[in-house]
Amino acid sequence: MIKSTTLVQMSQFLPKKSTMASFEKRIPLAIRTSVIDFLPKILKPSLKLVPYSSQRAALIPALHSVFAEAIEDGDFEFLQDKWLKISITDLQLDWWISFDEDKLIMASANECIQEDVSFSASGDDLVLIAGRKQDPDTLFFQRRLKIEGDTELGLEVKNLIDAIDIEQLPSTIHDFVQMSANFIQNTKDEAAQQH
Repeated sequence: MIKSTTLVQMSQFLPKKSTMASFEKRIPLAIRTSVIDFLPKILKPSLKLVPYSSQRAALIPALHSVFAEAIEDGDFEFLQDKWLKISITDLQLDWWISFDEDKLIMASANECIQEDVSFSASGDDLVLIAGRKQDPDTLFFQRRLKIEGDTELGLEVKNLIDAIDIEQLPSTIHDFVQMSANFIQNTKDEAAQQH
């Protein structure tokens, strides 16, 4: 059994929020870049094993948490009888989302839903949007976020994405999104400076 004093001593080596940036800097850029590039290759086969019911059970409550105020205000009514497809390109993961009876709903791939509008981006870019490190317009003009289909519907969805308040997420999820977004953005910025 590990003594509590040993745990306290070990905790001194773990990065605190305030020192996370300096912790990142101690990891060579090549390793940080490799982690970002390699992570989707690890996650993709694992996520394919996650049943649709489990994906829906995780995603829908998270969306309701993030968009609680928008749902209550009726801001999602434009999605009634319409379908939004969200694709995470590097993970080959697709979700179809709509709005019905004052709640967000999700269809499975085998339901063969024809989406009205689709948003597709890499997982990294979606994390950067969620962590407020990039805005959807910038990524759209850089062709890193693709919006296809009904233009007006796409604009409404984009406006809702702009209004995301990740502060409404549980603190552990919020902190994880922020830490991940900072790590990705800092690594990409540093890599760009060296080229």
